[in-house]
Amino acid sequence: MAQSPAPRVDVLLKRDLEALEDDRLALYASRAARATRRHPIPEGDEDYRTAFQRDRDRIVHSKAFRRLKHKTQVFIPFEGDHYRTRLTHTLEVTQIARTVARALRLNEDLAESCALAHDLGHTPFGHSGEKVLNRILTGQEPSLDLSPQAVARVGAFKHNYQSVRVVDLLEKRYDHPGLNLTDETREGVLKHTTWKRGFPFPDLDAEGLHLSSGCHLEGQAVGWADEIAQQAHDLEDGLALVEREKVEGIPVAALVIERLGATYRHAADPSVKRALLVRGLIHHLVTDLILASRAAIERWLTARKVATPDEFRAQRKRLPGSLVAPSREGERLYLGLKEFIYREIIHSHAVARHDGRAQLVVTGLFGAFARNPRLLPDDVLRRYRDLTGIPYLREVSLKKLDAEVERHYRNDPRFLRCIADHLAGMTDSYALAEYDALFAPYPRRPAGTPTV
Repeated sequence: MAQSPAPRVDVLLKRDLEALEDDRLALYASRAARATRRHPIPEGDEDYRTAFQRDRDRIVHSKAFRRLKHKTQVFIPFEGDHYRTRLTHTLEVTQIARTVARALRLNEDLAESCALAHDLGHTPFGHSGEKVLNRILTGQEPSLDLSPQAVARVGAFKHNYQSVRVVDLLEKRYDHPGLNLTDETREGVLKHTTWKRGFPFPDLDAEGLHLSSGCHLEGQAVGWADEIAQQAHDLEDGLALVEREKVEGIPVAALVIERLGATYRHAADPSVKRALLVRGLIHHLVTDLILASRAAIERWLTARKVATPDEFRAQRKRLPGSLVAPSREGERLYLGLKEFIYREIIHSHAVARHDGRAQLVVTGLFGAFARNPRLLPDDVLRRYRDLTGIPYLREVSLKKLDAEVERHYRNDPRFLRCIADHLAGMTDSYALAEYDALFAPYPRRPAGTPTV
């Protein structure tokens, strides 16, 4: 009896994956085969990843990504085991972005890489830390006596620009600076939230970012996934601060409850009831986003007679930034939810204390480092040496130290930016430990410090 042939198992290589993209993606989706990056990567026979999959892997293996687990979203993680961190928020944004991308036949891998990297430049203490750092760098913090010359040239701070700075310059894993991500991922990271072409941010390599155009559609999907995840999950984290009747009165919540009907009304377990509501909010907003975006994309393609991927690519320099967006009604419901969260949760006493902590710690650390650069870690001082060509501060004699600081540090905007990079990269716990070490009369021994 003849034996049947052994089953064949095919391995998908990069070229196969790119061919599959051409078969399944919509004409308005980004193609990995056309991705560009600043430093070419040698082609190999054993290549099982597209360009965007490679971006995803580089992001996940970066130090900046790992630090997200110890950075605040809204509530301080060590005050409760189940509060979102910047990392869990990132994963939730990624999940929603992939759902939207798949439904619209966009490139899921690009949406994933943009979502995973979108908050890599975020400060400790959430948006509060971001606001404090921007206020310092723009000379609006009266408690700090910074050099007016340096402040005038250092530029501002915003976390999406800092995220691009992290992946372009600050991460060190290769012979060149940064992670060498594709321009498409870099653009999605920058444009996941508000951005301006002329924003005063230093060393931003604009090549490949299409600053005169809206983002590719995968990046637009990430922007709205970020908004939906943030509002729905900030609400869930802050439910203990708000009366249930108030939450159920939010217009979008009322719609969800009406749709759930008896399932919601008869849910006896409060945890299940909360989950039903939050899950319903996300489902409602995501569904509206997908359906409204499909209609908007169809109208735009028809109006411009775009029928092929090449014709869509030719429109890239003047792409609207609102093709992936909710309907008017969906946006109204979203804004109602956002306004409620800001009024009842973000401005609550519990969160206001976190804002105060961010002001105290970030301002205190920045001032201490600016006054006495010796307090900075060795790697920050070495980076500043490499940027400026001046002697490494640890090798300057104590007799010449004050003159060296006055001459090469106080008036140089690159020094202030190095401090900002160092502070923005800190986790909440590291920032608090540094503040404690510098300002507490008897500082507590940080966790993990070896005993003598």
